[in-house]
Amino acid sequence: MRLIRSAGRPLVLAVAVLVIAVLALSSLAGCATSGGLTDDGEESGYVSGDASVTTWDTGSRPGPIDLVGTDFAGLPVDTSAWRGDVVLVNTWYAACPPCRAEAPDLVEIATEYQDSGVHAIGLNFTDDVGAAQAYERTFALPYPSIRDTDGSAVASLQGTVPVQAVPTTVLLDGDGNVAARILGLADPTTLRTLLDELLAESA
Repeated sequence: MRLIRSAGRPLVLAVAVLVIAVLALSSLAGCATSGGLTDDGEESGYVSGDASVTTWDTGSRPGPIDLVGTDFAGLPVDTSAWRGDVVLVNTWYAACPPCRAEAPDLVEIATEYQDSGVHAIGLNFTDDVGAAQAYERTFALPYPSIRDTDGSAVASLQGTVPVQAVPTTVLLDGDGNVAARILGLADPTTLRTLLDELLAESA
């Protein structure tokens, strides 16, 4: 208490600047989600993605994961129909700045890899139909997104691989097992490298 008083206004200003800088960096990496799980399976508070990449070796991959639901047009989605192919799962919501920042790269990658045996699927547990469809039109998403208002799809994902931030990108191998996870804004070069490795596996 005495230290703060003696430092006076300069210390208060310095602390304020530091807090603003930290918040700005966090918003670039990933939007916070509440009630997530840590890697130890414990409940967490608000966690921002740091663009960290986790990969699993072939023999130790968690899963398989099946994401089932309907998209924002009311059409059914079931990733189990894509067994044998690589699946890219991306969590997002319309007002999330890093989601919007990575969307053009995801659109390009999904289009680039769709003839190579890669399916992309979005997962949105926040937006109503109007906000989600506006986002899909803005970025011309070439893939559907599950409207996960009841949280069942993200729960099935969370039960196997913690999803601690939005956006999070998860790659499933041909058996539906988790091969990689990127927390926060996905680097397109890293994502392409991971996809190439998984496609080489299946080949």
